[in-house]
Amino acid sequence: MPNAIAFLVLASWPLASLVLFRKLPVGRAVLWSLMVAYLFLPPPPAVFDFPAMPPLDKDSIPALAAFAFCFFMYGEKITWLPRSHIAKGLMVLFVITPLFTVLTNSEPVFFGQVGLPGLRLIEGIALMVQQCMILMPFIMAYSFLRSERDLRDILFAFVALGLVYSLLMLVEIRLSPQLNLWIYGYYQHLFDQLVRFGGFRPIVFLYHGLWVALFAMMMLGAAAALFRHSRGTGKLVYGAITGYFAVILVLCKSVASLVYAAVLLPMILFAGRLWQFRLAALLAFLAVVYPIMKGLDWVPEQYMLEQAEALDPDRAGSLQFRFDNERVLLDRALLKPVFGWGSWGRNHILDPVTGELLTVTDGRWIITIGVFGWVGYLAEFLLFSWPLFVLLGRSFVLTREDHTAPWLGALALILGFNLFDLLPNATITPLTWLLSGALLGYVEHHMPRRRRVKDPIKTVM
Repeated sequence: MPNAIAFLVLASWPLASLVLFRKLPVGRAVLWSLMVAYLFLPPPPAVFDFPAMPPLDKDSIPALAAFAFCFFMYGEKITWLPRSHIAKGLMVLFVITPLFTVLTNSEPVFFGQVGLPGLRLIEGIALMVQQCMILMPFIMAYSFLRSERDLRDILFAFVALGLVYSLLMLVEIRLSPQLNLWIYGYYQHLFDQLVRFGGFRPIVFLYHGLWVALFAMMMLGAAAALFRHSRGTGKLVYGAITGYFAVILVLCKSVASLVYAAVLLPMILFAGRLWQFRLAALLAFLAVVYPIMKGLDWVPEQYMLEQAEALDPDRAGSLQFRFDNERVLLDRALLKPVFGWGSWGRNHILDPVTGELLTVTDGRWIITIGVFGWVGYLAEFLLFSWPLFVLLGRSFVLTREDHTAPWLGALALILGFNLFDLLPNATITPLTWLLSGALLGYVEHHMPRRRRVKDPIKTVM
């Protein structure tokens, strides 16, 4: 169980946010308050769980605090909805889908002797409030982190916080992943999942070692982008940091994040921005259409299993387990395909005698389809993928690629790989929404919708 320090830190975070908003420009205050909270606050089960309300945790408390300060201090500058009508519709659909999920799941569900209750209207309201809180980082980033300088600030924050976090990661790699236990009084995950390749992989204050590895990949990409576009001493500094972060990522012992980095790093260092935009959009597209490919048996599962077997038989077994569970859960989701099964584990298969869960949800996509159906899935995945699709579309009207911010391609790739990682894992975080909102804000406000027409040459006859 979490100790008093864990709850004290959570409860006092709004005060820390207030200090940041008093000392920093609004964009940087939003950025640093959300990122620091994500990295250092205690994860669930350290939550404030009040009746008829969504749980208040390390994601929702910082978002609520930052949004409140933005509203009261800079309310007239908040852009509540994007310019894109499609994005507006997706935001509305994202918020109201839980209400329809509840209305279509009022009946109890039985598995032999075990039953799960039907959903009540109050739960639909709580879920809608939760969806609104999830969107807050997106709205704040869209409003206050949409300039070229803001995009660079995001990369710098990844690097600066990555340097600090890497020290904690090294402590856990060397000693064992128990910082959360030592400071906050509890262990947030299964210890045996953090023993890999004869050593430990860090978890620090995040949800799982895979979350830490993904953050390491993101901070590596940020350092590489700053290295590419720096000069003089800055280039030497960021080059050294990039090499250091690469070592940290290897020590995180996550095969998926290493594979992502093997593509991400050369794309950031050597590829042109247009190619970066294209790859980012392709990754987002694959994340959106994966369930369709899965249902049509277009996913090359056997090939992936063979490659995993060649690397590590244990990883192959883990991958087979994921595929089997995805198939069972997708069949379950197809029984209520439009708005899903709702909460309380109704999207799972339960043991008819003991009531224990017989299925495990890993990927964010299968969780969302099972809980909120195809409508909820498309609303969520299309919304945070939309900036990458718009970016790709508007890149075709550029006369020169340097008419965009130099940091744009790197941030698009970082977001793209985060979205792609939602297929094997549920690694959606406030940083995902922050990146998505910032990119959409930049694209809609600083990139033309159509090719600029040059003024005709005037001649004197």
